[in-house]
This record gives sequence, C-alpha cells and structure tokens, in this order.
Amino acid sequence: MTEQSQIGLTGLAVMGANLARNIARHGYAIAVHNRSPQKTRDFVAEFGHEGAITGTESVEELVAALARPRKVIIMVKAGAPVDAVIEELAPHLDAGDIVIDAGNSHFDDTKRRTAACAERGLRFLGTGVSGGEEGALNGPSIMPGGDREAWAEVEEILTAIAVDVDGTPCCVYVGPDGAGHYVKMVHNGIEYADMQLIAESYDLLRHGAGLGVPEIAETFDDWNRGDLESFLIEITATVLARTDDATGKPLVDVILDQAEQKGTGRWTSQDALELGVPLTAITEAVFARSLSALRDQRVAAADALAGPQPGEGEH
Repeated sequence: MTEQSQIGLTGLAVMGANLARNIARHGYAIAVHNRSPQKTRDFVAEFGHEGAITGTESVEELVAALARPRKVIIMVKAGAPVDAVIEELAPHLDAGDIVIDAGNSHFDDTKRRTAACAERGLRFLGTGVSGGEEGALNGPSIMPGGDREAWAEVEEILTAIAVDVDGTPCCVYVGPDGAGHYVKMVHNGIEYADMQLIAESYDLLRHGAGLGVPEIAETFDDWNRGDLESFLIEITATVLARTDDATGKPLVDVILDQAEQKGTGRWTSQDALELGVPLTAITEAVFARSLSALRDQRVAAADALAGPQPGEGEH
C-alpha cells in the first residue's frame, strides 16, 4: 500500500496549485484533487517532481489517500463553492478530521461552517492566506482561526510554508471560528486604502506636478528603497516603467481604467459601520473602486460635466 499523504488540497486554480507546490517543496506529502480530473493529471505531470504529490480524481480517492486524522485544504472561490465542496467532502470524512478553508470567505460564513462541521464531528479552520499567487508558491502570510486543537495539528506544515521575516514566520493562530478570515478581511481592506493612496499619489505627480511616467516610475522606485518599501510600491514602480509594445506608450496609459473588487474591502467597511468605527480611508477606497467600475457612466458624464483639465487651476 502506498504511504498516505500528510495533507490534502482540493481546488487547483493558480492559488491552490501554488500552495500545493509550496507544501510539497517543504517535504510534506500532499494529495491533490480538482473537479476536473484532467487538471489534476496536468498538475502532477508538470510539478510532480517537486515533492511527494499524489493526484486523485475523486473526493473519495482524495480522502482515502490521507493519513488520519485527515487534513483537507479547500482552495475554491468564496461563497457557495466552499459550501458545495464541504458537502461533497463531509460524508467521506470521520470524526476528528480537519477541514481548512484557505479562501477569502466572509467571517460570518466561517462561523456558520465551523458550527455545521462541529455537528458532524469535524474540526474547521478558517484560514486567511495573503500574498497572491507568488506568495502562495514562495511563502504567504497565513492567518488561521478556528478549533485550537486542530490548529496545533497543522501548525508545523502551515508555519513551514509561510514567509519568514527576520526569522519570524508570518503565521500565527488568531482566534476561534471566524477570527482568521476576519483578520484577512481587515488586511485586504487596508490594502484597498494603500492602493488608493498610491493611485492618488500617481495622479498628483502626473497631473499636479506635471511629471512624465518614467519620472514617476523612478520616484516610486526611490520610495521602495526607503521607509515606504513594500510589495505594492515595488509593483507600481515596475508597471510604470513598462512600455506597451504595440503602441509605444507607457503601459499605464493603455490599461483599461476600470477596477473590480472581490468584496473584502467592502465587507471591512460594512463591519466598521455596524461597529460605529470611523474607517474613512478604506471606505473611500471602496467607493473609488465602485466609481471606477462604472466606466460607461463616467465617460458619458465627462462629456456633460466637463471639469478643469489636468494642470489647470490656480497655483
């Protein structure tokens, strides 16, 4: 009989695939599953050499491949897909097995799922994972919440794959039921405000100070070498330094000026309103994204309500 895996993961979109590779690269045996069996086969064919990766083509096969108590990470889109995967998994799991939702779930959903899993004898961890696709592969920040005893049983793996900053892994238990996803929600809300500040700084430098895009790229690069060093400042400098091959224009000038959002910033603002906490920077950043998404209306309004051109006005 093949040795059973230490942990399983279902959902092999880029984030899930990279997290699975990260786990395997750190020497932990992992069984993987995707609702499309071909995607699982392709994943194993491409990355199976990176560690002890077992491909499975059904939920039953995934569960059977795991050592007890079983530990299964769910990496699917937040909302109904998470509930669907839990319903598919639960009949094949035993009391004491651990389900880990590592997506961007709403903390209230995580509370509900924690209670529902407990009724089935299952232990549930709502776990925020931050760092995007690159972070999932090379070291994310991880925010687990839920059953503390369950956390103790996955702590070694999750701590090992987390990013290390000055000798400290960015992974710590933050509290019961929905606490992990609550912290991730607020983390994302802060990022909304950070990105809005970056956008407004760019706008002031270009249309207020009259700098060209290459000069602004150098400014952001300088900032990234000092106290403002961060991933967001770094990628802003990188994007601003790029030129579009087709037009020869700065890449930023040909990118569609229409932003989307997954909801975590909005949830942060909503919860702040419920708690009576003034959260102006994050909430205004959410409004700015909502306005950005209404591009057709903005274009129509620009013709009817023309304001001053960039650089005009009193000095």
